[in-house]
Amino acid sequence: MTQTISASAQDQPAAAPPGPSRPPKPGRPPVPRGIGVGLILLGVFLLGFVGYLYGLSAIQEARVQSNSFTTLRNELSQQIAPLGAVKPGTAVAILNIPAIGIKDMVVVEGTSPENLQLGPGHVRDTPLPGQTGVAQIIGRRATFGAPFARLLELRRGATLTVVTGQGTARYTVVARGDSGHLVEDPAPNRLLLITSCSAFIPTSYCYLDADLTSAPQQDPGGRPAITSSEAPLSGDGGALVLTLVWGLALVIVSAAGTVAAARWSPWLAYLAAAPPALAVLWNLYQSLAALLPNVY
Repeated sequence: MTQTISASAQDQPAAAPPGPSRPPKPGRPPVPRGIGVGLILLGVFLLGFVGYLYGLSAIQEARVQSNSFTTLRNELSQQIAPLGAVKPGTAVAILNIPAIGIKDMVVVEGTSPENLQLGPGHVRDTPLPGQTGVAQIIGRRATFGAPFARLLELRRGATLTVVTGQGTARYTVVARGDSGHLVEDPAPNRLLLITSCSAFIPTSYCYLDADLTSAPQQDPGGRPAITSSEAPLSGDGGALVLTLVWGLALVIVSAAGTVAAARWSPWLAYLAAAPPALAVLWNLYQSLAALLPNVY
């Protein structure tokens, strides 16, 4: 019995020696992979900011303009529209320039970057349009609806009107100047319309000088001094702190969503994190926009 088993065992072929094991496929090092993911997220963030500046900001400005026009029209009909110094952001006038398609555009008080996100702004230390003296209005050239995108197309002799609580003021364009070549106009009652000279790189500002051709109205005075962020080409340095706060909030929301996705259902985690992330991102984009020159 023992011999039989031994013979059978001898008849079986010997097991083939194990072949060389295939080396494991090297994985991508964690540091370069993290850098790649970070660059992709940075690119998405920057593309989103560009989309906000040249797309969503125009929708935001149009909505504010519509609401402001309704409010100011009611105040004009009730003869309670503002005539002197008011809170920045308040609607104070309606601008019409038919030659470049501007119709019923609301002018707000103040020219800080935040004020000019609402529409063209009246420089607070100057009289309102139609009043005695030199009034000034600043408008953006490229972002937030670009209300003054075509302003520099106006030529000498073009007419425009501005409606305030004192009635309709009429102006005629007489000259064009810029931050390096100021216009010398002896007319006592004028309007300066100011915007960026370039729609791409806002390094200087241009303006149109228009003389008042209707009867001037009295200026009640009491104008406040303006801050440095309200001058042409200025950004709001105070928005830097708020930008950092919103940036930190975005990091916290993103980290919380990532941790939740690792512990629970990724889809539910990302779905829950999306609304707060979008809200933070919107406020972050607004704060970043406030750092840009106000004429842009």
